[in-house]
Amino acid sequence: MKLKLISQGAEAKIFLDKSTILKARIPKTYRHPQLDNQIRTRRTRSEAKILTKAHTLNINVPKVLSTNKFDIQLEHIEGDKLSETLNSYPEKKQFETLQKLGEQTALLHKNNIIHGDLTTSNTILSNNKVFLIDFGLGFISTKIEDKAVDLHLIKQALEAKHFQNHKELFEQFTKGYRWTDSKKILERLKIVEKRGRYKH
Repeated sequence: MKLKLISQGAEAKIFLDKSTILKARIPKTYRHPQLDNQIRTRRTRSEAKILTKAHTLNINVPKVLSTNKFDIQLEHIEGDKLSETLNSYPEKKQFETLQKLGEQTALLHKNNIIHGDLTTSNTILSNNKVFLIDFGLGFISTKIEDKAVDLHLIKQALEAKHFQNHKELFEQFTKGYRWTDSKKILERLKIVEKRGRYKH
């Protein structure tokens, strides 16, 4: 069975084979081959470890089926990629979906998992559940700052791709994002946003 290439980013190629996804990390020719192998191996191992941890905690992420040096085989989550479909939903469904995304993000952050690329491109609505995908930039951290940066990323994604009602959508996200430290993190988000504005 020939694998079907469905996506290619800077870090990896994503292939679909029936009900499984193969994420293959691409060699970087500008790096020394030995260093490149080390980096790709480390990132593959780290992503698989984070996904396995999240799945064990009943967070909606694809299940890791197998890994080797540079590849991860994952369960294929069939559904709507929110970057492509969110704007076409009725308003009520948009709001419910963002609340669910807030709830899933809270579960990640409670367990000190940072997504690292939290956007609507990396979220799928499947059977009325929101799944988080692509943890290639993910890491483990207890820092309020790192969690606030995750929120900054989703807020920016809403402003860029779903600008028609991005403020209301982020409000719904924060309704779902309720846990012990959420107040502190939302306060830190304001500082992160100010810092971002001064850079431009």
